[in-house]
Order: sequence, then C-alpha cells, then structure tokens
Amino acid sequence: MKFQSEKPQLAEVDMTPMIDIVFQLIAFFMVITNFEQTAADERVKLPRDVLAKPPEVKLERELVVNVGFLRDSSGKKLDPEPLVFWAGENIRVGDMGAKFQQERRIAEAKKQDPKDITVVIRADAEVPTGAVQELMRLAQEAKFEKFALKAAQASL
Repeated sequence: MKFQSEKPQLAEVDMTPMIDIVFQLIAFFMVITNFEQTAADERVKLPRDVLAKPPEVKLERELVVNVGFLRDSSGKKLDPEPLVFWAGENIRVGDMGAKFQQERRIAEAKKQDPKDITVVIRADAEVPTGAVQELMRLAQEAKFEKFALKAAQASL
C-alpha cells in the first residue's frame, strides 16, 4: 500500500484581535496617565523643603505660572533677571500684568469667577522673593485671589 505524503500546511494566525488589544491598551494608558506635570517646566528647579507636601485634593481650577532663568547647558544663568515661561514665550515678571488680565477675560468668558481660580507659582529656587511677590500683586490686580507656591519635597 502506497501512502501519499502531503506537505504540511502552515496555520496562519489572525493578528487582527491582537492589534485591537494593543490599541485599546494604548488608549487606556493615555487616559489614565497623570497629566499634572504637563504644566511643569524643566527649566524651573523648585526649592527643596522638608515641609513641602503634595496637595491633599487636586485644585479644581488652576493657572500655573513657571518662573525661572534662561541657562546654558552647564546651568549658568544667561540673564540675571527671572523670566516667566508662558506658552512658549519668555516674559519679564513686570510684563505679566497683561497676561493675567487676558486670563481673567478668558475665565469670565467661560462664566468662571477669577476668585475661584488658584494661581500656582512654580518659582526656581534662585528666583528672588520680590519677583514672586510682584507676580502675586499683578495677579491680584487682575482679580485673582487664591495662590499656591510649589516646592519639591526634601527627605529628612
């Protein structure tokens, strides 16, 4: 009796469900990613303090202001005057009044009271206290009343 030998057929795996799962996982992780650091600017080196702690509840409405210095690759200041890093612009602290007024108008157009918006100031450790106070004064002139200062938590 003669047996016919057949070439084995290779089974092909349908990869469509695997690709669907991968895209669903990507979408899932994009949704749950913590976007809190999106307002952070890497040019701002926050001061370290053992008393600094993360907020217990997330602020409902916040306006983040990053204040620091332009530095070269070695970390040396290129300009001794602190700048506000705002939407891709480098703005002098004294010129922020117009930006705060603009943010107030935007909030009012959205039917939000500027008094309910917390201005979060992320100032570099070397920024003079007077510059931070000036920012707060300019924000108050634009009717913002709540403020928070950010610092990095230092270990004991």
